[in-house]
Amino acid sequence: MAPLRVAVLASGEGTTLEGLAESFGGSATDAQIVLVVSNRAAAPVLGRAERHGIPTRVVPSAGRDREEFATDVTRVLEEFRVDLVVLAGFLAILPASWVGRWRGRAINLHPSLLPRYGGRGMYGLRVHAAVLAAGERESGATVHLVTGDVDHGPPIAQERVAIVPGDTPETLRARIHPVEVRLLATTIRALASGALPLPYPERAARPLAERPEPARRA
Repeated sequence: MAPLRVAVLASGEGTTLEGLAESFGGSATDAQIVLVVSNRAAAPVLGRAERHGIPTRVVPSAGRDREEFATDVTRVLEEFRVDLVVLAGFLAILPASWVGRWRGRAINLHPSLLPRYGGRGMYGLRVHAAVLAAGERESGATVHLVTGDVDHGPPIAQERVAIVPGDTPETLRARIHPVEVRLLATTIRALASGALPLPYPERAARPLAERPEPARRA
C-alpha cells in the first residue's frame, strides 16, 4: 500500500514539522510528508522543511481575499496529490469552502485539552498563559478534525500533561511540545493504517483517546 501523502500547513518556527519529519523520514512506509505550505515567506518552517528535503510552497494570505487564498492553497495541495492536511501552527483562517473541500481530511494540533482554551486568538504561549491564569492542574494536547469553527472540530486524540508548581507559560510549552508531536504522529499513523477512518467523520463514535475530565481544584 502506498504511503499516506501528508501536507503540513504552518506559519511559524516549524518545530512540530521538524518532529514529524524525523518520525516519517527515512524508511517510513506508512506516511510521507510530501509538502509544506506557509502563508509567510519568511517563516522558519520553510528552511526546516528544505533541510529535510521536503518541497515547500508559499501562499501569501496578508491583504488577500480569503476565498482566493483558499483556492490557491487547494491548488497546491492537489498538485502534490495530498491525502491528509495537517495544520500545525497555521495562523491563517481558512473559509468554509476550503473546509468543505477537505472535509474529513484536515486535522489540527492544539496545545490544550479542547474545548478548553481554544478559539480565535488562542495559540502558542497565549494558551499556556490562560491555562496557568485559570489555576488548572493539568493541560495537554489535542488533535482534532478541522471544521468551520476554529478549534471546535471533534477531538481525534488527546493526551494530558500535569501542571507542576512554578510552571510558566514557557516551561509548560516545553513540556507539552513533545507530547504534541508524538500525539500527532500517532494519529497520522492511525489514519494511514486504517485504525482510524479517512475521511474522518465529524460524528465519530469513538476517538483515538477520550478527553479526560478536568482535575478538580480543592
